[in-house]
Amino acid sequence: MQNKTIHHLSHIDLDGYSCQLVMRYTPYNIVNYNANYGAEVRQRLEQVLENIKNSKDTALILITDLNLTADESKWIHGEVAKLNEAKKDVKITLLDHHGSGEESAKKYEWYYLDTSRCATKITYDYAKECFELDEPSWMKKYVDVVNAVDLWKQEEYENFEYGKVCMRLITESRELNRVMFANEDTEYKISLLLQATKYIDEKDAPIILDEKIHLLKKEFFKKEKNDTLDNLATSYIVNLLGKKRDQMTIYYKGYRGFLSYGVGNTSIIGNGFLLAYPEYDFIVDVSYRGTMSLRANNQVSVSQISKEWANGGGHPNAAGGRIIGFKEQYRYDKVKKQIEQIINNKEAVAGDLEYKKED
Repeated sequence: MQNKTIHHLSHIDLDGYSCQLVMRYTPYNIVNYNANYGAEVRQRLEQVLENIKNSKDTALILITDLNLTADESKWIHGEVAKLNEAKKDVKITLLDHHGSGEESAKKYEWYYLDTSRCATKITYDYAKECFELDEPSWMKKYVDVVNAVDLWKQEEYENFEYGKVCMRLITESRELNRVMFANEDTEYKISLLLQATKYIDEKDAPIILDEKIHLLKKEFFKKEKNDTLDNLATSYIVNLLGKKRDQMTIYYKGYRGFLSYGVGNTSIIGNGFLLAYPEYDFIVDVSYRGTMSLRANNQVSVSQISKEWANGGGHPNAAGGRIIGFKEQYRYDKVKKQIEQIINNKEAVAGDLEYKKED
């Protein structure tokens, strides 16, 4: 008998991650994906389709808290049909509450729209009916909390106030990059929400959770000794970067570099990475807008690299620049492909890279 995998794509707000928290209590293998509106939705769905094609499992594409445009709906409907024609067992279900999806909801039977409930509540009710939900004691209350704040029901005062704190818990949890660390970021946010359920019945629950947010974040990142949140998160990120070395290594003129995307804080994280992994000559972090931040540790002049790549500049161990024509991506493999094309072009025309130590 084939295994069943649910590929769950959801939004990047409290409602979206709460849908994934609910689905955690179903007896299936679940792969989570998250997207904001716009081009990211299509790229994430393309990723879902690729994963289904490479698997022997039966598959359900579950989309929650995201309304698809008419074109997106037509496209994914056709792609699922092609997979089934190729003898793949694939179904699709969309559970949403945004009225802007009405056109698609009227056309496709897999598109379920209900504007009277938040997506978490729709998912909760659907899971109880269709997915053998192993419901913990806090879940119904938590779903009501999300429903109150997402639909802005201020008259449900206790749920609404607790929901506001939960909402901030998600919006202010930016320690991990969603593109570089998609799985870890989703797990981070779902785990924070799971911790938040522990205080839901306490007296003055919103105040208690508000005061614990910092500690909850630190507990997620803490491995051994205590430290500041910044230091704990930095150590965690450097460790993640190390685990991804095989897929994120680049080369330029014989020098070994590490390419990150949208991580930021390069002075701390970049230098931390180079100290932890001295076999690397440099690290470059590219932002969503194509600006580059490069760091080295006396192995190569990143000022020279920046000049050759983007007419940038700086110091031998710290430099920056901007890649003209860089296209924002929502998948790391597409970012790396862009950068490697630039590197290959520059290597073909640039002279030898020289590095001179400062006296």
